Parts: sequence; C-alpha cells; structure tokens
Amino acid sequence: MDAYDVLIFLSGLVIFSYLFDLFARRTRMPSVLLLLGLGISLRGLVDYWGVAVPEVELLLPTLGNIGLILIVFEGALELEYEQSKRTMVRKAFVSALFILLLTTTAIAAVLHYLLGAGWHMSLANAVPLSVISSAVAIPSVGGLVKAQKEFVIYESSFSDILGIILFNFIESNSSFGGAAFTGLGIEVVGVLVLSAIFSIALLWLLGRIKHHVKFFLILAILVLVYAVGKQFHLSSLVVVLAFGIFLANARSVPWSWLRERLIYPDFEKDISQFHSLSRESAFLIRTFFFVLFGFTVLIAEVAHVNVLLLGALLLAVTYLMRAVFLSWALRMDLKPLLYVTPRGLISILLYFSLPQELRMSSVGLGLLFVMVLTTCVVMALGLLGATTEKSEGVAAATASEPQQGAEAAE
Repeated sequence: MDAYDVLIFLSGLVIFSYLFDLFARRTRMPSVLLLLGLGISLRGLVDYWGVAVPEVELLLPTLGNIGLILIVFEGALELEYEQSKRTMVRKAFVSALFILLLTTTAIAAVLHYLLGAGWHMSLANAVPLSVISSAVAIPSVGGLVKAQKEFVIYESSFSDILGIILFNFIESNSSFGGAAFTGLGIEVVGVLVLSAIFSIALLWLLGRIKHHVKFFLILAILVLVYAVGKQFHLSSLVVVLAFGIFLANARSVPWSWLRERLIYPDFEKDISQFHSLSRESAFLIRTFFFVLFGFTVLIAEVAHVNVLLLGALLLAVTYLMRAVFLSWALRMDLKPLLYVTPRGLISILLYFSLPQELRMSSVGLGLLFVMVLTTCVVMALGLLGATTEKSEGVAAATASEPQQGAEAAE
C-alpha cells in the first residue's frame, strides 16, 4: 500500500464511522458494535486476499489511553453541578463503587473455583471484566432523559476511575494488609490534591494564552499529566475528570476572589470551542481504536465453546450483581439502567496492562470480545425501550428527593 492507499483507507474509516453514528442515533444501537463489525470484516478480507499487515495491535494501548482521556473529558464538560444534584452524584458514586467491588469479587470467585486460579490472579483478571466503559456508555445515552443521562455519565466515569485504582491496588499488592490500604489512602488523597491544583493552573493558563493554538496545548498537558501519573501507578484519570468538571462549573466557584482571577472575557466562547474540539477528537480516536480491536480478534477464539460458556456465566453474574444492588440498595428503577453496563475501551486497556505473570490462558481476547460485544448488544436492546420524553417519574428513578436519597445511600 502506498501513501494514497493509506489516505483513502483512513478517510473511508472516518466516513463509515460518521454514518454509523447517524445510524446509531436513530436506532440506539451503539456505534461500537458497527465499528467492531467493520474491524472483523476487514480482518476477513485481509486474510482472504493474503495482504501483509503490520502488528497493528501494538497501537491499541496508545489509541485507547488517548481515547479514554478525551471521552472522560468530554463527558465531564457536560456535568454542571447543582445543589439539587448532590443526591444523584452520591448515588452514582455509591453505585459505581459497590457494583465494581461486588462484580469483581463474584467474577474472581468464578475464576478461582471453576478454573482453579489463585485469588490474586483471579482478582487481577476480574477487574477488567467488571468496569463499566464510559467510552461506550456516554455516547450511547444521548436519548435518555437528562437525569438518567447524567447518572450514567457520572457512574461510568466513576467506574473507570475506581476500576483503575482497584486494578493498580491489586496488581501492586500480593497481600492486602494494613500497609496496602494505608498506601491506597495516601494515593487517593494525593491524586485529589493534585487534581485541584492542576485544574486551577490549567484554567489560569487557558485564559492567558494569546497564541491561536491553545486547546491542543492544554490537551497535551492533560495527556502528559495522565501518562506521568500512570508511570507511577497513580489514578491520574481523576485529574482529567476534575478539570472537565471544573471548567463546566467555574462560574459557580464559591470564592469570588478566585473567580475574578480565572474567568476571562472569552471564557464561554473558549469552553464551547474546547468542548467541540474534544468531542470530534474523541470521535476520531474511538473510530480507529474499535476498528483495530475488531481487526485483532480471531473468530476462532471467540467461537470456542469454553469461551462462550465462561462468558455466559460471567455475564449472568454481572447483571445479577447490578440488578440486586440497584433495586435493593439504591431502590432505583431497573429500566433502562440495568442494561447500561457496557464493557469496552477501559476493559481492553486494563487487560493489556496485566503483567504476564498474572494473565490467565482462559481469560484472553476471545472472552474479552464476548463480554464487550454482549454487554453492548444488551445495552442497545435495553435502550430501545427507554422513552426520550422527560417525565417526573423517570427523573425520580435516578434522583429521588434528598431525604429519601440520603436514606437509600446510607
């Protein structure tokens, strides 16, 4: 392939992805499914024609991390905090935390007792299969009512961050004693303080850059902070989420002296342009990532009976844990939130981050693909039954009255 063939191919992928996105908005089928199908089809054509292709799977971790940053940042820019949303945010955090812990424990138990793996290895392999993917969930819930949409954005973003924290914690500690949890607490506090400092510093910098190129500079700094944090096994995705939320709510900062120093005349215009840039960049990276992931998956691995049976069991555990917690602990209506628990980009990234000594032969790309594909299909079918009309009853399902919400979260 020469340079022009590559340009034609890449342009075609973007055009197809745009058409998939239009189709997804009309049918509520996640565009991820279509991108995965396109990747699988391309793999079939390449194998049929015998075309030599370089090891494109080496690009997946890089594309995935950039996509994760952009998607979480894009979702955070839409989260305007109000006092009335406090209960909903608390519910989303509680849901993300406890469903992640319950699902990880349940899946690890299946891997431990069914496959005979050790508990440490089982837990490490269970986390990637237990995290809700904001990269899939956030773009898929645009048709839901505002309260449900915001709940999903918060829950999936929290799930990404908590999943990374849990994964790093399990990977770094072979035993879970007092020293391990003390280190975890110090890390969380440190990341929160770092997030606050960087959010203020980046907004201050954004208002003082006079060069015509400034948004990509800010994004480059965000990526740099995220990558450096990951090198030290820190959950630096919190910085990305915090900066996005800080930008969306900068005018609501309670300290007037800080607002006066941070808010500048073109602030609203810049935020709108920044949001548009991050949205389109996320669309581009997501396109290439999921097509490449579909391209790397071998159908023979997916169609293996053991993979399908194990996948079915893990999916049953996943939805059981979510249904029990949402209905019993949070007292929330299961439709359509029960179905919005897709696996995707974050699951793939965590899987590739597993050290070789912690990998299980039974938990490979085939099983991961089954989990990603099935949870996306279930979400698509579940969202088909969701109404887009705003109603008081549906809003109450995700954000009940403060007193009732406080009692449910306790």
